[in-house]
Amino acid sequence: MDVKYLKDFPLPTLKFLEDLEQHNEKAWFEDHRSNYEEQFLKPAQAFVEKIGKEIHAYNPNFLAIPKIDKSIFRIYRDVRFSKNKQPYKTHLGIFFWEGSGKKLESSGLYFHAEPTNIMIALGMHMFSKEQIAKYRQIMSDDKKALELRALFDTIEEKGYRLGGKTYKKVPRGFDKNYAHADLLLYSGVYAFMEEPPTKLDNHDWIKKTIHLFKDLLPLHDWLISNIY
Repeated sequence: MDVKYLKDFPLPTLKFLEDLEQHNEKAWFEDHRSNYEEQFLKPAQAFVEKIGKEIHAYNPNFLAIPKIDKSIFRIYRDVRFSKNKQPYKTHLGIFFWEGSGKKLESSGLYFHAEPTNIMIALGMHMFSKEQIAKYRQIMSDDKKALELRALFDTIEEKGYRLGGKTYKKVPRGFDKNYAHADLLLYSGVYAFMEEPPTKLDNHDWIKKTIHLFKDLLPLHDWLISNIY
């Protein structure tokens, strides 16, 4: 791990992404590939190594792999089925996860940086078809529903926001008058915090990421124990 890339992280990355927003084309990117390496890729790799070392002290089963398509999401967009034909993403996405299944069907810690916003989250953004069926069955158990609700209460008391509540109606086959029917409206379960980059001068984002991880680890553990 080259600590020089963490000194001002993610300020150089945000500068590169801001420039990329203005010049989202292959010719510009190729002319500035060295900027991509120095301001985007190497800082991201150093961040993965640093955070991975810290979270392994609490849970050694987390995967922290400082490579593209592992912990670091690729910057290239898949434009085959999109009306937006811009070739590059204008954000940095980093993911640490636990589980032997598909990465995006696992509970984990996510760090997202773009010129206008920084977000850190933990949990499962979107359940698979099998996982959502299992989640709904578990939520039908009053005791399990109360367990998750207690976690939600603690998370919100600590100042984090909850995500994943995307459905408007209770799923077919479930009682809409059930005491915990609102918990059946989730397509994923995660908690997060976000702030504009203007606050970067006042925060160490490495410490902030680790702090969130420790605060929200009980939610991750619940998901591992119940949804996997």
